Amino acid sequence: MPAITTLREDNVRTGFLEPGQIVAVCKHLRPTEGDVVGFMYITGWRSRSEVFPLTWAQVDWAGGFVRLEPGTTKNREGRAFPLMPSLRALLERRLEHTRRCERAQDRIIPSVFHRSGRPIQSMAKAWRAACKKAGVPGRLLHDLRRTAVRNLERAGVSRSVAMKMTGHKTESVYRRYAIVVEADLVQAGAKLAAVTANGDSFGGLR
Repeated sequence: MPAITTLREDNVRTGFLEPGQIVAVCKHLRPTEGDVVGFMYITGWRSRSEVFPLTWAQVDWAGGFVRLEPGTTKNREGRAFPLMPSLRALLERRLEHTRRCERAQDRIIPSVFHRSGRPIQSMAKAWRAACKKAGVPGRLLHDLRRTAVRNLERAGVSRSVAMKMTGHKTESVYRRYAIVVEADLVQAGAKLAAVTANGDSFGGLR
């Protein structure tokens, strides 16, 4: 058999946002769109297929999870994300808003994220405009997914658990989202300096 040379994989993800940038962008979004951004920043879930269609039936308040049922995700597997305090607060705010809309319209609104009861189909235009006004033009809504992966890595969450939380089926795909940024390298350098503080006593190079 002839030798087969495989092509180098160059689709490493590079986009991410820092917390201050998220806040700046959300200032230029409507509250509902800002909540979508906050939800994606925490969970890393996909906007069109997982976040926009999310319903209240998928929020397990008693169990403490927000869930995606098997067959509804890209990899067809179910998923659960814990209702950590910031995520619970966001969803409670959404529920209060939804209840107000239901009373005003005299109907049930099943969607978690909606515009006056109408499910969100897209917010690409609003996102681009907000990023430009916030001084971070060119960022993608999908960058929030990459950012969530980086946050999980920084928090020390085991890769197998993190992959189940974000819905990455293979580690090779997940690794492309696990971005190492300069701030992380600086922090690593500081930690290394702390344990090699006596290096000068080794004599060094002459």
